[in-house]
Amino acid sequence: MHLDPDRREIAAHLVILACALFTFACRSDNPVTPPTTSRALTVIGAGAVNERYTAEIWVLGNVAYTTTWGNRSAPGDAIKIWDVSGNVPTLVDSVIVPNASTLGDIQASDDGKLLVVATEFSPGSIMIYSLTDPLKPQLISRYTTALTDPGVHTAEVQRVNGRLYAFLCVDPASGNPARLVIVDITDPASPTQVFTAQMGSPFVHDVVARDGILITALWNQGVTVWDIGGAGAGSVANPMPLGSVVTVGGKAHNVWWFHNGVTGEKRYIFVGEEGPGSIGASSNGDVHVVDVSNFTAPREVAFFHLDGAGSHNFSVDENRGILYAAYYNGGVRAIDITGDLSSCDAANKSSDGRCDLAKMGRELAHGLGDVGPVYVWGVQLVGPSLYASDMLNGIWKLAPASLPPD
Repeated sequence: MHLDPDRREIAAHLVILACALFTFACRSDNPVTPPTTSRALTVIGAGAVNERYTAEIWVLGNVAYTTTWGNRSAPGDAIKIWDVSGNVPTLVDSVIVPNASTLGDIQASDDGKLLVVATEFSPGSIMIYSLTDPLKPQLISRYTTALTDPGVHTAEVQRVNGRLYAFLCVDPASGNPARLVIVDITDPASPTQVFTAQMGSPFVHDVVARDGILITALWNQGVTVWDIGGAGAGSVANPMPLGSVVTVGGKAHNVWWFHNGVTGEKRYIFVGEEGPGSIGASSNGDVHVVDVSNFTAPREVAFFHLDGAGSHNFSVDENRGILYAAYYNGGVRAIDITGDLSSCDAANKSSDGRCDLAKMGRELAHGLGDVGPVYVWGVQLVGPSLYASDMLNGIWKLAPASLPPD
């Protein structure tokens, strides 16, 4: 059973939620053990959330925002606002989102003026808040149409050619396939749809938009690269497909296009595979590395596998070449992504020729594996600190990893 609320009716999660209510009884008796070369990430502080399951995280300066999911002892309709200026994240306030049973993505605009939150289930929407006072978001507008039902799971906010857009991944419903909806939110009081199309099998789960290129995670259709103005003919209102690849195992959940801050190379995307899981007990799914140096012929060249746990969302330190992956019951994993990821010795290759980053010793560090049961949903590197959202416990603040000496 797919874990996220994305693209499943609430009833389909009853088994997962029942297990989650008895986390200690359901948790695995086999903890996820790190390799001997992986160093422990130092925990700086934690902020507890006990009444709701914590979902996504976004950090803006000294303020962090976390969303909530599903139903614990309270529904997932709260945005938690944290002061993270000190070692211990301090809960400052909560914003309750009306007519929402679960919240997904949360992201601030690149200028720090807006906060956008995706809501599920019907009526699916995005909430757009002003961050004039970052500790007290003020609602500007709620964007909802028939095409955002039964729910918006992710809402990537990016600027293209000077205009601000939200890329909405909308849940499928009976008889209605999943779809991508692109909304111009340059005027946040009056969002305007500029594009929509059905896509994904069965989900369009997440996207990344960068340099006029859109990359969509389409579950069992893998990932597709689109031109939205960066490669010539396409635009945000008329995305043009360039190429696609189905990653091994399918279930393409999220994607990050790595811009190497040292070399300037833009060769790789990292794709998270989300396999079946149970809150507090189990997860599975690899991180897949796809070479997109030729957009028309992307190809998978490497992967990272962690026994006993599966990946969720990423954050990448592009200057140092470290990928931080939320690994649910496996905590946080820091992976060295410097250099040529498509080249490795025969002993470090899988039978299909892909490089096995775990066998290559690419795991640099691990975190939260020794603090009790965790189920880490999201992770974000901001300045000198690494933040993680944990469905069971709330928010963590950690010290980031470092690359080994040359």
